[in-house]
Amino acid sequence: MKMIIMTDMEGVAGIVNHDHWVVPGGTYYEDGKKLLTLETNAAIEGFAAGGATEFLVVDGHGYGGINHLLLDPRAEYMRGPYHGNYFSMLDSSFDAIAWIGQHAKAGTPFAQMAHTGWFNVIDYRINDVSVGEFGQLAMCGATLGIRSIFGAGDEAFAAEAAALVGGIETVSVKRGLMPGSGDEFNTEGYKERNNGAIHVHPEIARDRIRAGAERAARRFLEDPGQFALLRVEPPYRREIRFRSDGTKAAYTLRDEHPASLISLLGGKSMGLDS
Repeated sequence: MKMIIMTDMEGVAGIVNHDHWVVPGGTYYEDGKKLLTLETNAAIEGFAAGGATEFLVVDGHGYGGINHLLLDPRAEYMRGPYHGNYFSMLDSSFDAIAWIGQHAKAGTPFAQMAHTGWFNVIDYRINDVSVGEFGQLAMCGATLGIRSIFGAGDEAFAAEAAALVGGIETVSVKRGLMPGSGDEFNTEGYKERNNGAIHVHPEIARDRIRAGAERAARRFLEDPGQFALLRVEPPYRREIRFRSDGTKAAYTLRDEHPASLISLLGGKSMGLDS
């Protein structure tokens, strides 16, 4: 059972806000990387106990979020630069995808540090389905027959993942405090509004992740069909609505690809308008 584990920082227990915890030079950035790496290790322990045998950990946080010196030695570690984008590494040799430290998509109420790519996005749609970073990778994997089986992050992300992929195992490690979508804010205002959350202790979070990962692996090996395989049919269409960033007015990007969702999200598309 070969797994790809996508990691991000904002959905990790104990990571309190954006500027102090997930950005190089932030007061607690190295602590944040350690917290993410330990959650990733807990997941690997659980997946291995459930029967998984190969692990590729992708450092998916823009600034880098994994301390690879602390990473479980059973895992391979991937960080760019490389051809294409994070979706280009997918191929049919992978059996399953998991997410650690994942945050909810842009505009999600009661989500901590919710965004899609960056805080300037209001909504991101593929074939008219609103998705975040989780949904983009899940859809790309599904076009290759790779099932999404596990995700850990904040409570709003867990609900988002469960709504998109039937049967997925999720673990919530904190819950956001801010109601509403925040669509009325500019980029900087939206980045600041969603920092509040109630966290479980990191050790409790890792225990839950370990147990959930083991359940997911065992269920997958018993019957992969317990995890829904998303149906995304060509042609693939993307629409991204951007908010104002203080220097540029709000705008919408639309593009499409006739045959490959991975190529579309990697930038190889036919632009329609902006």
